[in-house]
Amino acid sequence: MEKVEQFLRGVELDNRTAALITAAACGVGALVLMVRKVTSHREANDKIQRARNRRTESLQRAEQAVLRHKESHPTTDSAAILKLSLSELTKQLREGLLNPEDVFYSYMEKTLDVHKQLNCCTGILLESFDQLKTIASNKDGLLYGVPISIKENIAYKNHDSSCGVLINLDQPVHKDSVLVEVLKRQGAIPFVKTNLPQGLLNYDCSNPIYGQTVNPHNLQKTSGGSSGGEGALIGGGGSLLGLGSDIGGSIRIPASFCGICGFKPTAGRLSSQGVRPIYRGQKSVLSSAGPMAKDVESLALCMQALLCDHMFSLDPTVPPIPFNVQIYQSSKPLRIGYVESDGYMQPSPSMARGIREVKALLEQAGHTLVPYSPLRMDYVATELLVKGILADGTTTLLQKLEGGPLDPCLRAQVIPYYLPTWLKRTLSFLLKPLVNLWKQHAAVEDYIQETIADWKRCNIDVLLCPVIGPAYNFLYCGKVTPILSYTMLYNLLTFPAGVVHVSTVTAEDEEELKHYKGIHQDHWDKLFKQAVSGGEGLPVAVQCVALPWQDELCLRFMKEVEQLVKQSRD
Repeated sequence: MEKVEQFLRGVELDNRTAALITAAACGVGALVLMVRKVTSHREANDKIQRARNRRTESLQRAEQAVLRHKESHPTTDSAAILKLSLSELTKQLREGLLNPEDVFYSYMEKTLDVHKQLNCCTGILLESFDQLKTIASNKDGLLYGVPISIKENIAYKNHDSSCGVLINLDQPVHKDSVLVEVLKRQGAIPFVKTNLPQGLLNYDCSNPIYGQTVNPHNLQKTSGGSSGGEGALIGGGGSLLGLGSDIGGSIRIPASFCGICGFKPTAGRLSSQGVRPIYRGQKSVLSSAGPMAKDVESLALCMQALLCDHMFSLDPTVPPIPFNVQIYQSSKPLRIGYVESDGYMQPSPSMARGIREVKALLEQAGHTLVPYSPLRMDYVATELLVKGILADGTTTLLQKLEGGPLDPCLRAQVIPYYLPTWLKRTLSFLLKPLVNLWKQHAAVEDYIQETIADWKRCNIDVLLCPVIGPAYNFLYCGKVTPILSYTMLYNLLTFPAGVVHVSTVTAEDEEELKHYKGIHQDHWDKLFKQAVSGGEGLPVAVQCVALPWQDELCLRFMKEVEQLVKQSRD
């Protein structure tokens, strides 16, 4: 009996020990998880701080260089230089009436001032000061001596192309993108990188690294995105030519919001090597790099400079089709389709008025205008656009967002992506990943051919249609995604499309907005009304579209719209 009692006491002791060990193990496990979380949070903050420090240092060094130049060149008339159009500037540089140094420092100073107001730059490219010293070797280039800004995701040697996500920080690229190489060969001087939204897939312009970029016409509005830093900088006068990228309106929307011009070329017309995407491998809705500027002539000159033998040699995947000046300068009357509404989302009153006014001007100029409606937009939005972008179940995007904070502008858009798959299937606005991606790609190809056939049936040369606007109040871009039908459609179709500033929001537009109901009178329509409210005085734009590989015709159409609007104001 005594031995049994001893055994039981031993078992009791062992059980207590086991309980203590288990409790200790759980405590240690929880402590390890907490330490890892704290460490990860600190590492993220350290990464962000290093990136911000690099930006601050580059801005300070640029400011010092500008001050030194002003002291040694007190007679430089920077105000006069900044008033010149790109065509006037390049002419005076070629003729020796201006020197590249004065032009460069004039724009550098203006960029620094604009950035302080709008938070549009992610860093000054200090290598540009060295390039300036040897710029005479590219005197024959079409963009000789022209300072040019580039979107942050466009590769520039020894600099990050982060796309606004932490996972891409501290990974400087090893060589310039093809487009940057070509621009340098043509005499342009890339001098600053500009801001974008976290992960690119949002048409606001904010990320946890560099913060929110604001609109040059109203600091309480967004500049748009994803090329929003470009839109703000050019709209604010800090750059006269920039390079952006467009996967759903990312050039055209900030151009509309900021009152400038932007052009999305035919997909594949310009090299994409070194233009970092967030969704690599996604083939349904294609991205295109393209120029942004104050006027259409600048866009055309940039396209002419890029579409050269040097680009075709550096990237043999690009069709060797030089810029056709004859088509761009043509003046024959056009048969123009015009879209008042795509039937999926109702344009704002100012968007609709812009179309009506430009239509009237084009008719007065001798062009033929015929009504047109995009085909099957409900089907396009759900079956082709959303399923194409989200074909991987958002896995790629969520992986890119790991390890860092989620920006407020992206939260409404991204939070549903974290839901369990079974719950996603119950939500109409989130579609499960495709089982058969080939069928989806075939459906996109069929729709492209169907649309081209419809254009031919209607016998239209180009299309005039609304573009999203005016500029939004903050934190609405991630909530009002259906309106992207007006821009993303032309990425899906691979059609060239550009935006021209034509008017400003009036008090009458604002009054009409009070009665805006939308097409479906649903949650999205109410949010869109809230997003664009308070827009009096903001820019109004229209969108011009052409068939694939007819980029020069699209630019010619844009130029005509721009000139007719200007003449109507004189």
